[in-house]
Amino acid sequence: MNTQNLRLLTSRPALVEARRRHQPLGQYLVDNGSITANQLIRALHMQLTLGAPIGEILVSEGWASPTDIREALAQQHQIREVDLTLEPPDEDLCHRMSHGFWLRHRAIPWERENGTVLIATDRPDHFDAVRKALGDTYAGTLPVLASGAQIEASIAERFKMPMAKAAGARVPAQYSCRTWQSGNRAILPAVLFLLVVALLVMPVTVLAGLSIMAITTLIMFATLKLAAFTAFVVLPGRPTVSRERPHTRRPATPRPKISVLVPLFREKEIAGALIRRLSRLTYPKALLDVVLVLEEHDEVTRQTLAQTRLPAWMRVIRVPAHEGLTTKPRGMNYALDFCRGTIIGVWDAEDAPEPDQLETVAQHFHKASPKVACLQGILDYYNSRANWLSRCFTIEYATWWRIIMPGISRLGFVIPLGGTTLFFRRKALEEVQGWDAHNVTEDADLGFRLARYGYRTELIPTVTQEEATCRPWAWIRQRSRWLKGFMVTYLVHMRHPRQLMVDLGAWKFWGFQVFFLAAISQFVLAPMLWSFWLVFLGFNHPLNTVAGSVFVLGLSVAFVLCEAITIGIGLAAVSGKNHRHLMAWVPTLLLYFPLGTVASYKAIYELAVKPFFWDKTQHGHSLNQRHDVT
Repeated sequence: MNTQNLRLLTSRPALVEARRRHQPLGQYLVDNGSITANQLIRALHMQLTLGAPIGEILVSEGWASPTDIREALAQQHQIREVDLTLEPPDEDLCHRMSHGFWLRHRAIPWERENGTVLIATDRPDHFDAVRKALGDTYAGTLPVLASGAQIEASIAERFKMPMAKAAGARVPAQYSCRTWQSGNRAILPAVLFLLVVALLVMPVTVLAGLSIMAITTLIMFATLKLAAFTAFVVLPGRPTVSRERPHTRRPATPRPKISVLVPLFREKEIAGALIRRLSRLTYPKALLDVVLVLEEHDEVTRQTLAQTRLPAWMRVIRVPAHEGLTTKPRGMNYALDFCRGTIIGVWDAEDAPEPDQLETVAQHFHKASPKVACLQGILDYYNSRANWLSRCFTIEYATWWRIIMPGISRLGFVIPLGGTTLFFRRKALEEVQGWDAHNVTEDADLGFRLARYGYRTELIPTVTQEEATCRPWAWIRQRSRWLKGFMVTYLVHMRHPRQLMVDLGAWKFWGFQVFFLAAISQFVLAPMLWSFWLVFLGFNHPLNTVAGSVFVLGLSVAFVLCEAITIGIGLAAVSGKNHRHLMAWVPTLLLYFPLGTVASYKAIYELAVKPFFWDKTQHGHSLNQRHDVT
């Protein structure tokens, strides 16, 4: 045999192996028998439109397991695979860079070997970018392969205390309520004490003053609602993203990676239902990152999730405890750094979003100005027929989200956000430093803080069904938390009124005043308003001795007209086919809102003694209700 031919024959396996090293990842998976050629073709076709890594597409579609992908990556890049659970990363090496750096690059230093630092990564194809970003931090680096879950868990463990502390103090002190009591903790008790003394000394004068204050703020709020209703009917709103001219084709909207935070706390009945509801989403699962956020010591939810098989696009982030603060916004602050999307959303555990909701979000952000930092969806309830309380709750929210909020937006006021079906541009959310961890209505606060930074919120035509609180004490507890948060939010932003006016502008500033002062006083001073019914029942009103019967009669008529405006707008809000069954119940709102007065007094008490206490609303009472999406 010719020696030249011998050299060629003996070198052929080496050539085959060399060529195999440069094969695409998908080919390794086919060769290993992990996927079929047909599945690879389908995944490659999806990649053309999604732009997601081929491995993430295959896992999200259930065609390959994460283990299959790692084995193929190790073969493709000829690198070692390591188990960070059995051999944890070197702590000293980790702390040479921040946790944000490692999370951003989905990597962590593992150990030093022969003078070279081995960096664990789940994306070895991006390792050159990691090495470049590290600069001269380490003398030399080489990649090793680890699972993304293990990398994130290792980062969370190595940076546990700094991350836990940062989550509670992310918002600058000037915008946070965590410092609002400093030096003035006794002010609220002193004011309440003086009010009681004044009532004892000169009851008629004080009650007259409170009555006039109550009717004034009622008229202010009724005027705002009437103006919002008029704006909703008369002024053109932003065209909904679903309206298109017939026979026209719109260029495909880029579909970004969307991370959605779902805070959970002591949820023992809702996890399976949540997965079923979110599985109906039509957004590509390879671009979906649902993050279940639970507290470190929440054993109830942890055990529930341990018995639940999560889909590949859903993962759990456990929030470490720090200084006894356990709030939804703190949990979301912590989880924000672990998110992988450029859009960050928020859903509650009991939410049932419309299947195409994320397409609507991506399309709207694509068309909107960069100054639009937040999109707010419509909130509705799937258990509106459960009982009288759930019916009234649904009427109240239909009024708020289908008429008042769109009207407020068209009037140019700041939109006070709801706590769910919120979507943010990640860059803007990080610029305003996320959520105030100490504010129990973090949503309302964030809406105004975004406005102070020059950003806008827009409403989108997509509905999320929730579970209406349908038990009286649970309703009072939930509403007291909201009212306490409103009070705190107002006090924090009004620390420096002149700066607030500069940030918002005069029009939005006065809208802020009307909204918060009127919304709070309507519940706190409600007994003063109810006293005006005495006039129509033939009794003398206490104000008669101070202001005269004619003046009091005028105030009484104004009170009734304001109540009529509330009822009229409520009837308009539920006149559609999906809510028409509630129209007969709208007048009973007169009996529903007094519950808010009880909640307001609970809120004032907590504001004085435990302002950061998060009164958790327990859900899962109406999971068997039909989820009607309007």
